[in-house]
Amino acid sequence: MMKQLLKQPLLWAALLLATCVLALPFATPLFANLFPQLDRPLYTQEPFAWLLWQHVLLVGTSSLFAVVVGTAIGFTITRSSGQSFRPLIENVLATSQAFPPVAVLALAVPVVGFGELPALLALALYGLLPVAQGTVSGLQGVPASQRQAALSLGLSGSQCLRYIDIPLALLVWLSGVRTSVIINIGTAAIASTVGAKTLGSPIIVGLSGFNTAYVLQGAIVLALLAVTVDLAFDFFARRVSAIPPPI
Repeated sequence: MMKQLLKQPLLWAALLLATCVLALPFATPLFANLFPQLDRPLYTQEPFAWLLWQHVLLVGTSSLFAVVVGTAIGFTITRSSGQSFRPLIENVLATSQAFPPVAVLALAVPVVGFGELPALLALALYGLLPVAQGTVSGLQGVPASQRQAALSLGLSGSQCLRYIDIPLALLVWLSGVRTSVIINIGTAAIASTVGAKTLGSPIIVGLSGFNTAYVLQGAIVLALLAVTVDLAFDFFARRVSAIPPPI
């Protein structure tokens, strides 16, 4: 059991992320040697552990909204009662995905002000399309033979949805959620331009102050977070794929 655990890339990625965040406050000598021309080679305005928590909280909240609403939209437009709305909804979602997050932030700030709220709005809207597409693709990919077999066994339409459609569509849906969350992890860094405290803060401060060390520090932690979350989704997806089919 311990050997299997030690072979998990997720464990090592999470440990590397935690080590990096905890060690950065003591890394002044390292970055002073790497960037001797900088007077302040280490970002100290906020602790990296706190920035990591704020980043995760922002991404988690916006992604939760995107998952709930995107899944509901996907279910709705794959039902017979919602088919007529499908072209309109897909066009609206595609347009929102093509709209740059920076532009959404710029439009939201005059309405709701600076801080986390405009960032939440931008990330939630930006994360809808991958979830909705994953839901639609998953449900449409369920073999008709599986549904016919379930109906012939006496299952109702709602029972087919619960025991056949959802289990078989789960892996594809999870792929859409994974894409949405990973995109939002990177995009959330831009939220620091409107006052939200995220791992993008040292990057934005570094770019504005020509401090490459700050940019590097923020980018390293952000990349480790994205890798860790991606490996967590991969771990869960492998567990889901190991579940035997319902029929």
